[in-house]
Amino acid sequence: MRSATIIMVGVLLAGGWIGSAVAQDASEVRIVLPEQPANLEPCGTIITNIGQILARNVVEPLTIIDAASGQAKPGLATEWTQKDPNSWTLKLREGVKFQDGAPFNSEAVKFSIERMTGGKLTCSNIAKFGDAKLTVKQVDDLTVEIISDKPQPILPTLLSVVMIVSPNTPVDRAVNDPVGTGPYRISSFTPQTVVLEAFDGYWGKKPAITKASYVWRSESSIRAAMVETGEADLTPSIAAQDARNPETDFAYLNSETTAIRIDAGFAPLNDVRIRKALNLAIDWDGLAQLFGQDIKRASQMVVPGINGHDDKLEAWPYDVEKARALIAEAKAAGAPTDTQIQLIGRNGIYPNGAEAMEAVMAMWQDVGLNVKLTMLDVNDWLRFLQKPFPEGRGPNLLQMMHDNNKGDAAFTIPIFYTSNGSYSTVSDPALDEQVANAMASTGEARTTNFKAIFDKVRNDVVTDVPMFHMIGYTRVGKRLDWKPDISTNSEIPLANIALKN
Repeated sequence: MRSATIIMVGVLLAGGWIGSAVAQDASEVRIVLPEQPANLEPCGTIITNIGQILARNVVEPLTIIDAASGQAKPGLATEWTQKDPNSWTLKLREGVKFQDGAPFNSEAVKFSIERMTGGKLTCSNIAKFGDAKLTVKQVDDLTVEIISDKPQPILPTLLSVVMIVSPNTPVDRAVNDPVGTGPYRISSFTPQTVVLEAFDGYWGKKPAITKASYVWRSESSIRAAMVETGEADLTPSIAAQDARNPETDFAYLNSETTAIRIDAGFAPLNDVRIRKALNLAIDWDGLAQLFGQDIKRASQMVVPGINGHDDKLEAWPYDVEKARALIAEAKAAGAPTDTQIQLIGRNGIYPNGAEAMEAVMAMWQDVGLNVKLTMLDVNDWLRFLQKPFPEGRGPNLLQMMHDNNKGDAAFTIPIFYTSNGSYSTVSDPALDEQVANAMASTGEARTTNFKAIFDKVRNDVVTDVPMFHMIGYTRVGKRLDWKPDISTNSEIPLANIALKN
């Protein structure tokens, strides 16, 4: 089996990297990802396969979230002060240039934020702000004031998803050749690979890595073998069953929560009894075996340690008889329980992700629901994740993995549970008001308000099936000095990778 895998790796490499590990320069790295990036648009870095290439490599944010403390620290903004509940003043870093030679200044910040919020292109990152409207005022060349139409007590944290791009970037379309201020520039992007090369004009410390090449392979065993044989230096995600070597394989509690979103606007999913039955029908202990012994059951869409996570909120139990009873009750009340429900999965979303969807489909069929699985590549899957949702769709369930490593539930609740949320299938004015109040609050009140929302979503609204807080497994080649942390599913800053002597 091992020999066959290694042979297969060699065949696959013919379609990607040319040459062998022997021809590789010592300061170059090769990284193998689970899936091809949908594009290289900086406004989509919250999507794993884009962020792991671009974030803090090609494009940089105004603030950076410290992986250990969860606090915002300087990025392209060096300091910030809150002027009033709705506005903040930021000082910008001096001596920074974009990779096309344009200066980084207040005009560039204004341009980048207006490009994000202008509505001329689909911007996944802006979803983290909920429905807040932002206005940028240029105070001077290196000072901006950012004004929100509603209070934003954690705006410096939110600004960590604002990737600053050159003012020469098109405003009306996604790009595959982004220009930022980061330590690397795009050298090439083909259907087989992305190549980054060091940017000589970078404002910060020169990184040890001079070049990084990325390819993608959907099979975890192949990714693991590529690092084992030296054809790759790093893969950020492998399945638990492939993480066998303690010298190269590292497990870590990442910031990802897996779930299945319920599109509650369609019968029979518009019946809360059916939505509860979906949660109760899953053999959670059995399903967990796909993800490793350290996996943690989820009762809400943020991991422990995020402000607003409720440790007392219980995950759904496995109760197949109660699930059947709820379905029968809904059917007796007129719910069309025989209607086919489409379960939409995403290829490569996480190790053993397709197997997990096959398993839950079988469990739901076992309790009497008519569920059919469709696996999509990321581009097609994104159409169902983000508004506007496809016209003509019927009742559907969407496989998701949500990343929140920013320390606050503000990065989760508005996007999923408000009427205008980019990923939301909910339309509840009372819940909208509850979220708005929580977003404007601070201190203990903010924590309490967020917990109340997660309680309502879990027990009353029931628009998702929370699955697990994920354990990540990476394989790191022996010539690299690097280990994963809670941010690895969002970004892999090449400047943080050292080379062993």
